[in-house]
Amino acid sequence: MDLDPAERRYLEEEDSPLTKTLKGATTGFVTGTIFGTIVATWYDVPRVERNVALPGLLRTLKMMGNYGMTFAAIGGVYIGVEQLVQNYRMKRDFINGAVGGFVAGATVIGFKGRSIKTAISAGSALAVTSALIDAGGQTTRIDNGKEYYPYTTKKRSAAD
Repeated sequence: MDLDPAERRYLEEEDSPLTKTLKGATTGFVTGTIFGTIVATWYDVPRVERNVALPGLLRTLKMMGNYGMTFAAIGGVYIGVEQLVQNYRMKRDFINGAVGGFVAGATVIGFKGRSIKTAISAGSALAVTSALIDAGGQTTRIDNGKEYYPYTTKKRSAAD
């Protein structure tokens, strides 16, 4: 059975589920930290004066860390549960992401909100969003059938 390179790449996953989970948490942390910086700049931090910069800086760092950890938890739980469901069901479809989204939203946002209603709402919102994106075929990668190498496969002439 001879597979084309794009199909082989799809079937041969280079990352383990644990690696994907760690990547998801790391990406969430970086994104949350950047988002926390923006929120702190817009809302919470008062104007920094010359001699009292430390309290404003500490509030900014606390917001950055809070948003970073929240986004990291959502990313890690989402990817981790998605990988668990995928390995259990032995299928790659939108249901894996929907389950991961619901669990991530319900646990992380529900825990922060300390409310069952908030947990169900957040879980449902993330599940629906993930299912719509997965079912709609939205992706950041477009397979156009071309293989890209970090080097050229054509031989150069001596004139080049």
